[in-house]
Amino acid sequence: MMLVRSRIVWQRFVARGFATGGAKVKSPQLADVLIVGGGPAGLTLAAAIKASPALKHFKTVLVDGGDIKDKVGSFYDSPPENYTNRVVSLTPPSLDFIKSKVGINLMEDRMMVYDGVYVTDGCSNGTIDMEKDGISHMVEILNVQSSALKRLTDLQLGEDSFKLIDKTKVASIKYSDPNDATSWPIVTLEDGQAFKTRLLVGADGFNSPVRAFSGIQSRGWFYNEFGIVATMKLEYPPYKVRGWQRFLPTGPIAHLPLPDDNATLVWTHNDETTKLLVSLTPEAFTAMVNAAFVLDNADMQYYYNKLKEKSITDKDLIEDIDSRIQQVFDNLENESDIDECYPTRIASIIGESRARFPMKMFHADTYCAERIALLGDAAHTTHPLAGQGLNMGEGDTEALVNALEKATYRGLDIGSLLALQPFWADRYSTNTILLGIADKCHKLYGTDFAPMVGLRTIGANFINNFSPIKDLITNTLGTSAREPIAKK
Repeated sequence: MMLVRSRIVWQRFVARGFATGGAKVKSPQLADVLIVGGGPAGLTLAAAIKASPALKHFKTVLVDGGDIKDKVGSFYDSPPENYTNRVVSLTPPSLDFIKSKVGINLMEDRMMVYDGVYVTDGCSNGTIDMEKDGISHMVEILNVQSSALKRLTDLQLGEDSFKLIDKTKVASIKYSDPNDATSWPIVTLEDGQAFKTRLLVGADGFNSPVRAFSGIQSRGWFYNEFGIVATMKLEYPPYKVRGWQRFLPTGPIAHLPLPDDNATLVWTHNDETTKLLVSLTPEAFTAMVNAAFVLDNADMQYYYNKLKEKSITDKDLIEDIDSRIQQVFDNLENESDIDECYPTRIASIIGESRARFPMKMFHADTYCAERIALLGDAAHTTHPLAGQGLNMGEGDTEALVNALEKATYRGLDIGSLLALQPFWADRYSTNTILLGIADKCHKLYGTDFAPMVGLRTIGANFINNFSPIKDLITNTLGTSAREPIAKK
């Protein structure tokens, strides 16, 4: 442990020269907690600190380079008519923390609770039908952010208690005493403001300046794949409100419910094909999504090749897909199996909601050092196939709040490693397991190698027909990201 700590301290000294700005620096202001990053984890943490009787007296500053006050803030009072494409799964324990402990009132009319996940294999008949009432909620990230910001606004905090600085990035971070790695960090912003803080929290994403300063290593890999997200209109509200996921050799595709006849899409593929798919007309893309949930991999490869060669028109593509899908439906024993085994057909893609992002898995060696704590994507990034990314971040936030409260009750310095280590100990093993499950599922289903397909099909069908194991997996989906806290 001492060797690890010494290595981190040395890495922090090497990294402390990180700087990007040239604004005139003002004398540093004092803060107890400075949070870099206004995503769900950062804003929830700020609201949790200010809502906690034990922590509310700590002067807290939140810094973000985006437009938090106007763009995020206006979402709560004047949300757009259509749903945004950044939608995540929020499990009941995460929802309970956000609502009950922090007092955040989410926009319930823009959330959708669903009752299970239907998982299929694009290369076989392997199926796992996980049913559980209220297994999770689909919620827009802007809903979580704007609701947390509304909570902070409703607390009517003065700038001596909470200060939000947006549209401003971090220019540099250094130690107040260059020879003491336990001294308070000084964070200088691009607008020239500087803050000397007891605790610096990095909730600033994968390319975290706070993690870079800390010297904490993050290890992992890119999958050489991209995810496509989009907001979809369905032909009619679904018969069964549940999530649908199909594992294709090229990557998983997920169809997840939003209120009424809306749904959200996450579709993983290689770089070249995702560029092709986002370049299609909305009508052609809609047809391809419908095809991906019904047709086999050979059919999909045929369409990819035709589209790459530009040897098929949109009209012919749509007609051919509709014909092949109908053939599959005609071969079903019962017409009711259509709604039981396949998601509701997509009628259209909403506006310019299609976007793509790189898939990766990384995990920091630790989540804390003296005066430093890392949350969410700054500490770990995962493949979205398990839907646990936001829940892992909210679990981190709750664990950090619990650790800070205990440290305060015991009279400890909240920035000390002694105060922060319980947070890391609480979260690291749980997050490691979740990252490993997502990575192994991705690799297990990312091949059409016949022996592997056969083995995973046997395994999936066994799980689907053996209730104790299936119930365990189903329950884990809603609680695993929070397991250590739930046990307390």
